[in-house]
Amino acid sequence: MKKAGCIKTPRKEGEKTLTMVRKLGLINKELEIQRDEEFIYIPLTKQPSREELETLKKQMTDCKVTVHSFPERKKHGTSLAQVLEDKLSPQLLASLPRAIDFVGEIAIVEFPPELAACRTAIGEAILKEHQKVRTVLAKASAVGGKYRLREFTIVAGDPKTDTIHKEYGCQYYVDLAKAFFSPRLSFEHRRVASQVQEGEVVVDLFAGVGPFAIQIAKTHQNVAIYAVDANPDAIECLKKNVRLNRAVRKVHPILGDARQVVKDKLSGAADRVIMNLPENAIDFVDAACEAIKPSGGIVHFYSFVNKSDSLENLKARFANAVEKSERRVEEILLLRLVRETAPYEWQAALDVRVC
Repeated sequence: MKKAGCIKTPRKEGEKTLTMVRKLGLINKELEIQRDEEFIYIPLTKQPSREELETLKKQMTDCKVTVHSFPERKKHGTSLAQVLEDKLSPQLLASLPRAIDFVGEIAIVEFPPELAACRTAIGEAILKEHQKVRTVLAKASAVGGKYRLREFTIVAGDPKTDTIHKEYGCQYYVDLAKAFFSPRLSFEHRRVASQVQEGEVVVDLFAGVGPFAIQIAKTHQNVAIYAVDANPDAIECLKKNVRLNRAVRKVHPILGDARQVVKDKLSGAADRVIMNLPENAIDFVDAACEAIKPSGGIVHFYSFVNKSDSLENLKARFANAVEKSERRVEEILLLRLVRETAPYEWQAALDVRVC
């Protein structure tokens, strides 16, 4: 561990602050960013100047400069650019993807148009740099459609889209071509699971392959989780994951439309409802309100916000939807930005007590 100057910022402003620190060229890339329940600690290369501090505080009023202990980043023997330096021009090397998502043995890359002809070479370089990777996929579309799927092109390695992904002691069988899954939500899966109390009934309205449901089952002894999804392939993956994680007695997969399943089977059953469908979860707030017990419960709601929107507007929209279902928001427990999903767009999490 190494002590260094850093920016300390609330988790809800973490992505925004990190983006700004990178733009200012202040981030220390030799040290690992640290997180706890409340704050993110971003290591710095130097003490920010007065102008740099003013720029930061205009955007993030709660950030401050302090000192923290950081582990050093693990260094690979070679970088992706080094592997490719004799194959690509300096201009193309400068366009190499900065972010790679790893799901089990699969690496997922978004290639800019100028690298389209070089995808195979880059894919082979990724296989060489990351020994555990067996397949490299290129994003071929945005996430969309009824089941939130993305198209992929296999650019290197084994021709497959399925794998076993490990996260916080859980194992997930995932087929990326058939069911939505994001490794970038691992903290959210863990965060929500840690809030569940023994004896609770949880309804996961858009369960996918089960990352919330399985994490809750692995974390608690006495819980019942009803994991609902309209995608038959996602439910088949979920059933495999229930067996894989020995959660048969706790997790109950249900195939069907969330609203209809609640109406038919889960009305008034839930202490807690999870709504991870940020594109249009707002349209299903009535189903969540019907699922919550008459005495009330917790809703974990996810949505997208952009620079023209605000978190306050998100709270208001959710509260209005709850009131239309003849219930009310008793307390806002948490409101935070989870991750940046596009330029000036973020996924937000809202934890609410509904009565």
